[in-house]
Amino acid sequence: MSTLTIAIVVVFVLGYACIALESVTKVNKAAVALFMFVACWAIYMIDPGSYLPGTPAGEILNKVNSIIEAHLGSTSTTLFFLMGAMTIVEIVDQNGGFNFVRTALRTESKRALLWKIAFMTFFLSAILDNMTTTIVMIMVLRKLVADHNDRLIYASLVVIAANAGGAFSPIGDVTTIMLWNKSLITSGGVIKEILIPSIIAMAVPAFILQYSLKGKLGTGSVQAVNAESDGFTSRQRKAIFFLGVGGLIFVPIFRYITNLPPFVGILLVLSVLWITTELFYRHLRGKKEKGGMNKRVSNVLSRIDMSTILFFLGILMAVSCLEEIGVLSAVGQWLNQVSHGNHYIVTGTIGVISSIVDNVPLVAGCMGMYPLAATGDFAVDGIFWQLLAYCAGVGGSMLIIGSAAGVVAMGLEKINFGWYMKRISWIAFIGYIAGIFSYYLLRTFIY
Repeated sequence: MSTLTIAIVVVFVLGYACIALESVTKVNKAAVALFMFVACWAIYMIDPGSYLPGTPAGEILNKVNSIIEAHLGSTSTTLFFLMGAMTIVEIVDQNGGFNFVRTALRTESKRALLWKIAFMTFFLSAILDNMTTTIVMIMVLRKLVADHNDRLIYASLVVIAANAGGAFSPIGDVTTIMLWNKSLITSGGVIKEILIPSIIAMAVPAFILQYSLKGKLGTGSVQAVNAESDGFTSRQRKAIFFLGVGGLIFVPIFRYITNLPPFVGILLVLSVLWITTELFYRHLRGKKEKGGMNKRVSNVLSRIDMSTILFFLGILMAVSCLEEIGVLSAVGQWLNQVSHGNHYIVTGTIGVISSIVDNVPLVAGCMGMYPLAATGDFAVDGIFWQLLAYCAGVGGSMLIIGSAAGVVAMGLEKINFGWYMKRISWIAFIGYIAGIFSYYLLRTFIY
């Protein structure tokens, strides 16, 4: 390993440590992530030719620019999807769209609510993506749970359930979409074999977390959204809800029909919802117009949490540098050697690593290291690919920044990294291992 490679890895590790210790350093994680991004690529540029063998000296800079732009483009699709989804959900929420969901989930028992939230998040995540599902469910939780400490428990379970639900669906997580698009897994195969392990990965943590909640919910400080103040009729509010939530459900369908990236579908839904609300507001007059101004999309956009967006940008671009210098693929090859080809050890470890670094480049590296075979464990719907779909999806729950769902929850509910690591990480790990063991039993004695 070259000196430059070691320096890049050291910068990443130190930066990651600062993010983990945000509550101690009092430095915003987004600032650290952006510094990691710039520092890693700046070190890379000291001698980029060493990472691009065979490239003529006169073409190295152009090659590097193309590489960075490609990674930035890939990262931007995630960022635009996140911004679009957050805006859509906020619009629906501001107009009282989630009031009926709150009513359906309302219960006096904290533990009963926990199980309702867990299963609704799990199955919704299989239809939507886990990031969008997390946004929706946390918005609902804000209407149901007044105590912030209790809400942290619920939000943590939402992250676990969203990641577990996305793992068994071909459209529920970015990594399963990648494997599905490359025909390494089929929709029927992944649902059939990963559904039960995913349920276990969600249910075991829920069972443990229920003992952290005692008594009944206090609803005194929880206020319903005053949707009447915007002047909209009941029919108009329902139209906004169905355009927003129905649009989110339509995004995977739009992607299937057009083969365009998911963020394009999100922007389509946002644009339609924006036009619709503007037409509604156009007919308001007087006090109603003033009351609805803060709910217009142009104002909602100004309330998007940009620190979360920038944090995501910094982390993904820093990881892309590790990918370019070959660290991720080297780790994968080393795992294969030390495990003597044991797929449970390899994919299980990849799942743990995915809680530290982004699971997308990890899965991409695995797809490059292990070619598709006609038969055996590396065939379509083979053990390795099924386990990879489960581990890469569920493994991210072990750290709050290990998945898109976790990053979103961290930003919306201000979940402290250290608190999650102390209170939730070990619980998510138990569920993760239980799911792998259940897959082993299913594969050995049933399938």
